[in-house]
Amino acid sequence: MDYKATLMSPQDIDRALKRIAHQIIEKNHGLQNVCLIGIHTRGVPLARRLADHIEAIENVVLPVGELDITLCRDDLSRISGIPEVRGSKIDFSIEDMTVVLVDDVIYTARTARAALEAIMKLGRPAKVQLCVLVDRGHTELPIRPNFVGKNIPTSVDEVVAVRLHETDDKDGVFIFVR
Repeated sequence: MDYKATLMSPQDIDRALKRIAHQIIEKNHGLQNVCLIGIHTRGVPLARRLADHIEAIENVVLPVGELDITLCRDDLSRISGIPEVRGSKIDFSIEDMTVVLVDDVIYTARTARAALEAIMKLGRPAKVQLCVLVDRGHTELPIRPNFVGKNIPTSVDEVVAVRLHETDDKDGVFIFVR
């Protein structure tokens, strides 16, 4: 793949997450019964960063969980080999909670669909909201995020790569051409 451009710097990512933290607080009229659940892989550190921003703003510690959607994917039979199952780590009840699902990029919305299926297997939340750092368009399902860090129109020949220091040793959002 050929590198095309840097779309977000580390400062841009931090600024977007601070803005989203404020939006989550505002949309939910506070933080009562709100939790953040990051979708593996990069949604997890983004959820933790959001929780840190929310704590700094409101002095409230939100529960943060990790969701593995591997076994809920609709393309599991197309993936060659044995899929890597990391396991979900959610040590709190989601019953009657507002669950904010956090992911790095929304593209076709199939990951979000799988995450909804996985969440519903864990309980019955009051609401589920979707938060993404980047919305690149091209959704194939009627799913739209509630919170978006940046909308980046792309072609289907482009790849948007989010890199985070927790998983990749650097922060940034980059675009590549296939």
